[in-house]
Amino acid sequence: MGVSFSSNVKSELCRGEIGKKCCAQAEAYGVLLYCNTFTAHGVKIVTEHADFAARLPMLFRRAFGVSFDETPEPQLGGKLVLRITERDSILPILRAFGMRDGGDPVLHLNRGVLEKPCCEASFLRGAFLAGGSVTDPEKRYHLELTTPHLKVCAETYSLLLDMGFSPRDMRRGATALIYFKQSDQIEDFLTAVGAPVSAMELMEAKVEKEMRNKINRRVNCDDANLNKTLDAAQEQLAAIRKLRERGRFDELPQQLKDTAALREEDPFAPMAELAEALGVTKSAVNHRMRKLLDLAGS
Repeated sequence: MGVSFSSNVKSELCRGEIGKKCCAQAEAYGVLLYCNTFTAHGVKIVTEHADFAARLPMLFRRAFGVSFDETPEPQLGGKLVLRITERDSILPILRAFGMRDGGDPVLHLNRGVLEKPCCEASFLRGAFLAGGSVTDPEKRYHLELTTPHLKVCAETYSLLLDMGFSPRDMRRGATALIYFKQSDQIEDFLTAVGAPVSAMELMEAKVEKEMRNKINRRVNCDDANLNKTLDAAQEQLAAIRKLRERGRFDELPQQLKDTAALREEDPFAPMAELAEALGVTKSAVNHRMRKLLDLAGS
């Protein structure tokens, strides 16, 4: 099985530089609010994405000056688990986001931590890395962020609105999610969080899909027109044959006989070609064919 589009997006995000401390904290904030476990007693992040697992220790060192107590061996594959359980490592994280030292923190998005547009984008990057996915654009357009924390979901929704996005939200069991189904919104989101190459791939896939659909519609239309032409020609030939069998063909005006003879000579020619051969308009040929049909039916 090949690497998914969603996995490629996360790899691109992980190749991005870990910037200023404020942005590193904002990205880590997104990870923590969308990861498996974030309490006053510990952090647990589970991922199958090796690049994300490799980025996390550098990110947390830059953001909080702390290290993970448990990190995986990326070459093992499967689910990769990173943990922080030491109290001295948890405290700097809680304090960075204005959370109290005692008891489990109430998880919500403190917008005061995201003072600049670059920090808002960094937060969303972390949220996507920890709890996001995007469907292969060859199949359909769908990007979502999922978290078990309803308040976090609602506040991220509000943040996205303030940034000019138009997300939708819903519940899926115990999970709250925000999602996009418009390709242009997904492109803008990916560009904003630091995946412009993936955004461009989505745009190219959309153009190719639209071209394929346009070609298919044209082919279907051409097929339909061809079938109509063939059906009409068969009906005309049957009428001419009936007139001959009844001995009425020779009684026809010369222009009708000429038209009928040409149709018999070229059964599948479109009306435009018959008109050109007869030196008349397409409308005139249509009129003559209708006359032949009327005479055969009378």
